[in-house]
Amino acid sequence: MSERKSEPGARPAVGRRRRWLRPQMFPYLLLVPAVVFELLIHIVPMVFGVVISFLKLTALYIRNWSQAPFVGFENFRIGLNTHGAIGSALVHSFLITLAYTVLVVAGSWGFGVAAALLVNSEFRGRGWFRTLFLIPYTLPIYVAVIAWEFMLQQNTGSINTLLVDDLHILKNPPFWLIGGKAFWSLVMTALWRSWPFAFLLVLAALQNIPQDLYEAAAVDGASRWRQFRSITLPQIRPVSTVVVLVLFLWTFNDFNTPYILFGQSPPSAADLLSLHIYVNSFVDLNFGLGAAMSTLLLIFLFIVSVVYVRLLRVGSEENA
Repeated sequence: MSERKSEPGARPAVGRRRRWLRPQMFPYLLLVPAVVFELLIHIVPMVFGVVISFLKLTALYIRNWSQAPFVGFENFRIGLNTHGAIGSALVHSFLITLAYTVLVVAGSWGFGVAAALLVNSEFRGRGWFRTLFLIPYTLPIYVAVIAWEFMLQQNTGSINTLLVDDLHILKNPPFWLIGGKAFWSLVMTALWRSWPFAFLLVLAALQNIPQDLYEAAAVDGASRWRQFRSITLPQIRPVSTVVVLVLFLWTFNDFNTPYILFGQSPPSAADLLSLHIYVNSFVDLNFGLGAAMSTLLLIFLFIVSVVYVRLLRVGSEENA
């Protein structure tokens, strides 16, 4: 039998294959599918949206959007012009969204920490309370919000039945889904859905705190409040940082809650930015203007995230 010989100077095939399959390359190969899907699902649509924001893409060009005229920063100028109807409405929606976000994030974190502290101590039935607290987080968004919509109806809702007929706190059943009270209905619904997320993560952080710290503080005569302020809060600070940032981004971008609760015509008091952009884009068919508003929202959230992370990093370095 003749034996095949490799050409002089050529590297063996096995050697070349081993060079590509080096162990340090394997983690990067595993990341390739995630990177590809991230590009297709997030990055490409984001770039596409930024491109549209520079076009006059209205209903006239919807059949062939590539023929839409390039208008530069005109859509941004219209959106930021507070003297015009569109700009003033956008600023009003931004302020409503900011107030909504602050209330929901602060309330979710506060309720989450209080509930985590409650079920972190030993008592009978603690497991039932843990399961009960997680129910709002396990329900699908549509089911949870539509249930609140039924409860908030003026004549047939259970909330007005409780306040007017059972407890006699109010004489007449108020409107919860229209007018000024719509904002508080929106906050209450979002808060009910969001706080179990903070509860779950804070509870995990509490269970990792060494009990020796509390025992030593008790021996030194520290009160419960002093232990919470000097031990609990610093120990849960890393988790709280992530919880607040994630809740802020989720709440500021929240579209499902106002859309399910109010549809395409939210009351002025509950005109959140995400729904405001949707109406401008898909109801008024002004996709260029809607894309410009979305780009401004993206820039704002990016700046807030960077400033928040840098402030926390500076605080951690000062405390170290």
